[in-house]
Amino acid sequence: MTPSHPDLFEMRRLESLSNTIFGVAMTLLAYDLPKAGTFGSLPDWADLYHLYAGRLSALMLSFIIAGLFWFSHHRRLARQPEAGRGIVILNLFFLLSIILLPVTNGLYGNYRLSSAVAVLYGIHLTLIAGLNALLWWFARRDSWPEMAGAIFPVLVFVPGTAIAAIYPQYVQYFWCLAFLALLVRRLAASREEARGRQP
Repeated sequence: MTPSHPDLFEMRRLESLSNTIFGVAMTLLAYDLPKAGTFGSLPDWADLYHLYAGRLSALMLSFIIAGLFWFSHHRRLARQPEAGRGIVILNLFFLLSIILLPVTNGLYGNYRLSSAVAVLYGIHLTLIAGLNALLWWFARRDSWPEMAGAIFPVLVFVPGTAIAAIYPQYVQYFWCLAFLALLVRRLAASREEARGRQP
């Protein structure tokens, strides 16, 4: 299928690139986990918990967040079959923000009690969510349910980053609220559908 206008880019071509980027980034999240040589002797349960608990919780948080944005990204590509050069470049910046996720995740997994590291990680999550929301606005600004689902993570990550500066040890639980974006979109869609049925 070719674009209807020669200056438009067929957005489905971004799928293979974005699948590769998301796949590599989500795999590299586990790269910074402790290696076998980390322990001086045979580890017990306390040693395993001490070394892995923080890193695994950061990995799970980042993996699920990346999965959430992968899902949103592919839904958006399906609803915006063609776009101009500016939108394509903005999509590439969004994918760049995904590539950097293993870097900030590695920092956060190792130093999650540091307010500076937690704030840096929160800024990165906010940037990813902001770019995603902006791309949804260009693609489907007339659809409130889609916009509500895209904006909700931004509304979680912005105050979450402020919380990270004061309570870095607890902020990961607040950031988990971003996973409710799918529910928010579904509720907004059902309300819009109910309004459409009213005489």
